[in-house]
Amino acid sequence: MSTTNTNQTDATATAESSKQWVLASNNKGKLAEFKRLFSDANLDVTIIPQGQLDIEDAIEDGLSFVENAIIKARHASRLSGLPAIADDSGICVPVLGNAPGIYSARYAGEHGNDGKNNAKLIADLQPIRETQPNTPITGMFVCVLAMVRHADDPLPIIAQGLWHGEILEAPLGDGGFGYDPLFWLPDMQATAASLSAKNKNQISHRGQAIQQLLAQLAL
Repeated sequence: MSTTNTNQTDATATAESSKQWVLASNNKGKLAEFKRLFSDANLDVTIIPQGQLDIEDAIEDGLSFVENAIIKARHASRLSGLPAIADDSGICVPVLGNAPGIYSARYAGEHGNDGKNNAKLIADLQPIRETQPNTPITGMFVCVLAMVRHADDPLPIIAQGLWHGEILEAPLGDGGFGYDPLFWLPDMQATAASLSAKNKNQISHRGQAIQQLLAQLAL
């Protein structure tokens, strides 16, 4: 066995026995949701936000949610020496060619400015609403989770959640973050921003992805 393979095997063994994993995110909204989701999962693992280890955000230069999630997971694992979980998520609107997509957090040009991002999405959809009055505009929240056992893990665990709804013409609801106030759930007659944290976690894209991830970890 080569030295490289030996090192990777050792790293994998260390990762699988580790009781600490790094969560590759510095987004306060995501961190709050993940804290609740992982707590409900009763994992025998301590999840450490990368900010506690002074790890800055990775450069997200992938062209898909999957690529960016893997990039972020490897970045956090490499700098921490621990297994890492990363999320890449956003909202896709089919009539806009699935924009904002991976650029959801910086759709209006300023990273993390929810108000401006929501306003841009409303403005971009207005011409379509004018040509298709009274026709709901559908969209979906997407969450891809990537878990690596070590920075060079050749087989990351990938989990994906999709949450379907409609895009409103104006924000509604005071909870959540990101595009939650525009994301209408017809069956519940509420926006994502109007749901309790518990109810949102049960049905959201992030909640779905977590359940998929846990199912794969149990194999």
